[in-house]
Amino acid sequence: MCAAVMTEAVENLILEHLKRFQSGEDRIERDLKEIKSRLTTVEVTQGSLLQHIGQLASSIAQQQLSMDRTNERIERIDKQLELSDA
Repeated sequence: MCAAVMTEAVENLILEHLKRFQSGEDRIERDLKEIKSRLTTVEVTQGSLLQHIGQLASSIAQQQLSMDRTNERIERIDKQLELSDA
């Protein structure tokens, strides 16, 4: 009868360890889901930032083109009026 009691005690001990492992695994799975969700948010935000940077670069390029055209026009006017920097 002592062997049966020991076997039951060992089984109970194993079950307790398995429950702890399962509990830890459940926690890890929840954490992993949260990390994946947060990573997706970071990726979406990064994509949005890249779009904004692209739009800003386009806007800057348009402004530079406008300034270049204005400078060319001023230079033509200077030549027509025979103005010089000296």
